[in-house]
Amino acid sequence: METGFLVTPWPLMTAATAPIAGRLTIRHPASVICSVGLALLAIGLLLMVFLPTTPAKWDVVWRLALCGIGFGPFQTPNNTAMMTVGPIGRSGAAGGMNAAARYIGWSLGSALVSLIFGLSGDRGAISCLVAAMAFALMGAATSSARRFR
Repeated sequence: METGFLVTPWPLMTAATAPIAGRLTIRHPASVICSVGLALLAIGLLLMVFLPTTPAKWDVVWRLALCGIGFGPFQTPNNTAMMTVGPIGRSGAAGGMNAAARYIGWSLGSALVSLIFGLSGDRGAISCLVAAMAFALMGAATSSARRFR
């Protein structure tokens, strides 16, 4: 139960920032908002890497809250862009592709985490956080590159 309370700030902050990001998407390019969100997520993940061996609960909570603050501005504009890029008659297919991409990502992500834990031994958690941060930074770079096309 304690672990559940420690990770709760992430979805709460995602839920709090997603509507704000949705409103920003009307006025600003989704690629910019997504890039900023992914950069904040990467910073939160990097800060998780530097947690002390026995952190205070507050140290975990605020770092995960920062991850959620970053994920909200990524998720909403990204989904909006994916769902609205095609013609209205193909919105069902766009939704299906969105769901398929999400499930493939979850599956491959879970497999990658298992592989990293298997190869990293005692440093598995740190290695997973670093990998997650690297993926967030690659996503931010890719998203920001869309801005200049």
